[in-house]
Amino acid sequence: MSKISKNEGWVFFSLLFQIALQKIQIMHSSYLTQLQSEIKPLREKLVHHPVYASIQSIEDLQSFMEHHVYAVWDFMSLLKALQNKLTCVQIPWVPTGNANTRYLINEIVTGEESDVDNHGQRMSHFELYLKAMQQAGAEIKIVENLIDEVQTGKDISAIIASSGIPESAAKFLENTFDVIETDKAHLMAAVFTFGREDLIPDMFISFINELKKEFPDKVDIFQYYIERHIEVDGDHHSALALEMTETLCGNDPQKWKDATSYVKKALQSRIDLWDAIYSNINESQLKVS
Repeated sequence: MSKISKNEGWVFFSLLFQIALQKIQIMHSSYLTQLQSEIKPLREKLVHHPVYASIQSIEDLQSFMEHHVYAVWDFMSLLKALQNKLTCVQIPWVPTGNANTRYLINEIVTGEESDVDNHGQRMSHFELYLKAMQQAGAEIKIVENLIDEVQTGKDISAIIASSGIPESAAKFLENTFDVIETDKAHLMAAVFTFGREDLIPDMFISFINELKKEFPDKVDIFQYYIERHIEVDGDHHSALALEMTETLCGNDPQKWKDATSYVKKALQSRIDLWDAIYSNINESQLKVS
């Protein structure tokens, strides 16, 4: 039997590596497809939720923003929890985790924490949302008090319980911080990727455009926020987050199973928040009529 040359050996090894890589990719795709299939009914409920069509006036928009702002804020807490888990944020610095996931999370953080407003000024998406609320005439005192309380170092559960924020928003926050408290990167990444997407239907965007025509000096920042969110969060960041989740869950069926469970809880939590906003707006409209 003739000996295999060194070059032939490398070709054979490379072929085996490529086959193994393809198998891993197929398994990733299978787990991902299954997760997306299981959460599809909940995502459909969000996309077609009646809350979007219920917003018919600037007052309705104010009510929506006064509830939704807490989801904008705790999104950043979930993001920073992931950064803390996947990168080194301590001194002395040491290389932490996988370089690919470090890159993914750091790029997302840069975009979310220091984007630009409609005048090109650097600010986080949360700060941009507060500007939009102020312009629209929405109340921001309660959420500002929440931020002040957080800066004192007080326990977040105690702050949520005593801050005076809407009950539905408080429950939404509790769910988010329950995910963070698991201290498991793959769960936080999955919820970040699949459970915290703001699924914005075209009809809502059209309404905001129409509302801007009537109130050009009250809605243009919110319109910019929505457009920026779609441009940055809904496209580039979604792809990065998806890659991060696939990397962290890998080929571990238990991780994918747990991730699916937590994503479902997150989506249901968003549906419950939307239900509460919808009810609040309807009650206000009935009082006016």
